[in-house]
Amino acid sequence: MPTPIIFDTDPGVDDAQAIAIALAHPDIELLGLTTTFGNVTIEVATQNALLLAELAGQSIPVAQGAAGPLVKPKNPPPGHIHGDNGLGNIELPQVSTQALKQSAAQFIVEQVNARPGEVVLVAVGPLGNLAAALQLDPTLVDKVKRVVVMGGSIREGGNVTPVAEANIFNDPHAAARVLQADWPLTLVGLDATHRCVLDPQSMARIVEAQGRLGKVLGESYDFYRAFYQQALGIDGCCPHDSCALVWLMRPDLFRVERGYLSVVTDGLAEGQTLMAPERREFVDPRWSQGNVAEVCMNADGPGVIDWIVDTLATPPSH
Repeated sequence: MPTPIIFDTDPGVDDAQAIAIALAHPDIELLGLTTTFGNVTIEVATQNALLLAELAGQSIPVAQGAAGPLVKPKNPPPGHIHGDNGLGNIELPQVSTQALKQSAAQFIVEQVNARPGEVVLVAVGPLGNLAAALQLDPTLVDKVKRVVVMGGSIREGGNVTPVAEANIFNDPHAAARVLQADWPLTLVGLDATHRCVLDPQSMARIVEAQGRLGKVLGESYDFYRAFYQQALGIDGCCPHDSCALVWLMRPDLFRVERGYLSVVTDGLAEGQTLMAPERREFVDPRWSQGNVAEVCMNADGPGVIDWIVDTLATPPSH
């Protein structure tokens, strides 16, 4: 049986790659895309989500969600990384479909309650929609099968501040609620995603196999690749958001540690994710609150890229 997922996303370039995987993989049942601000504004995120599903020739519900953080002022979108339109400033076709009337949080609550114990929430942007869904229905913690979050960094350091990863930094208060909620959670952060580089040859194979969607993936990748060459000195890009789906389908490609997560919500270390290992005792219980999570601390980079290419470069069966 395919795994039913809701993919919560702020479609920039690496989100688009991950959405392509969710649309293509035979063992994933994509129940819907929920959108959030982050890489782009909420309006652009929703347009991009609708467009990517259309280009893949699939009819997928899209529900619009959080337009800004719970508490802190909103940071401007990182146009220099993803482009102002989230997809490398390339020219995009018009969108003919529309988002649902329902909010992202309502959609999450409804879908999870319709299939208790089955649905996996995969969140690859700031975590406001999951925080809002928890507020609407606190019993979600017992009804989701698992929550997979692309975000955070334990030992790797940050990518938007010296210590904070972008998704967590964009809404640290929402992240604190989601990462400490009493549901089964896996964090796929920079400790794992920075081990994976989607190189130009691999991308060329994906572009060739993905038709109209492939064209957008390829052109947006070029913009993102230029950013990575300058920022990290690598030729390619880290497919951060795809890694969350790779973990879901191939957890054997990751090294996982278990621990308690917390998020620094203000001050100089705002947005930092901390993990207190499960079996260690510290001077005081503050660091060991909430639920024990699984945290990806390393990844088999070449294995992850091979899996992504196999998924996207194989002609779709439908």
